Amino acid sequence: MKTGRKKSSEACHLKCGSETGCIPRLENHYPSPWMGPIGTLAVYIAMTFLRPLVMLSRRRKFGRYADARWANCALGTIQASIALLVLLSLVHTWQAFAANPDLETVLTGSRQRIEKLDYRVIGRLTRVEDNGKRTSYKFVAKAHWFPDGLRLLCEISGPGSEKTSLLLHMSMGGHVTIEAVLPGEKAASALPFERWNDPLVGTDFSYEDMVESQFFWKHQELLAPEKYGARDCFVLKSMSDSQARTYYDSVTSWIDRGILYPVHVVKMLRGTRQQKEFIYYGLRQIDGVWSATQVEAKLQGKPGSSILVIERGSGRANLGRRDFDISQSNAQGEKVK
Repeated sequence: MKTGRKKSSEACHLKCGSETGCIPRLENHYPSPWMGPIGTLAVYIAMTFLRPLVMLSRRRKFGRYADARWANCALGTIQASIALLVLLSLVHTWQAFAANPDLETVLTGSRQRIEKLDYRVIGRLTRVEDNGKRTSYKFVAKAHWFPDGLRLLCEISGPGSEKTSLLLHMSMGGHVTIEAVLPGEKAASALPFERWNDPLVGTDFSYEDMVESQFFWKHQELLAPEKYGARDCFVLKSMSDSQARTYYDSVTSWIDRGILYPVHVVKMLRGTRQQKEFIYYGLRQIDGVWSATQVEAKLQGKPGSSILVIERGSGRANLGRRDFDISQSNAQGEKVK
């Protein structure tokens, strides 16, 4: 008789759980050894938040405060759903890093390098035609990483031409905005996205090329290691989302394994699949910061190339927000500390 009553009670509980739409056997879904840490944590969250709803659904009478109890259970269910969604959104990144720790090394090193930027530089930007003709512009720039991301302010001027001023801001997620004072304009304004891929003063560099946003994109893949010249390199492929504000489908970077600085970069343009190549020369460490003294840009199918040469500067400029007011900038007159 006791056994029969016990079975009858269990049947009643199962029926009650089924009728209320709850999960009657949730407490029996314990983590299995094959689930791994992500699966185990997901089940733990589900059991923690959903158990009160299941237990409440098994009661035959809810009393005077049934609505309030159900509201609390519903809130717990919503919390569990949100927690699970957040958890599952991290699974892909966690698995990628767990499967290839070198990927985390490359990304962390590249991002930290950019997050430590605090420089002033003076140099020249030169377009070299296939016949050897050169057109040079003075290049003055400064950059600093703030809590809300990177700011880079630069001015480009040449003989017989008005200066071009740019202020680029890149957030921690790699989102870029560009303000510009172009020749003939007196005030700064947002540069339309349609112009981000325009040649910067007629060179092979575009406005977007002034920052390395690709290291902050969501989709990253580490390819087989290769040598570039005499350097042993990690090969990192960064892929943009279709909705991202960039003209590039992907950016592949050859990154020196010892100093975690790029020596060769190939960018793939959207739509045309045209490639743009960047080669970094004269790598050096000043004030504990690695940089290149020259960067050459070549656009596939276009004769000639463009070269950005850094002549002098400081890697520890102690810049503040006041140094990045494009409306007040006068980079040509600034002294490099």
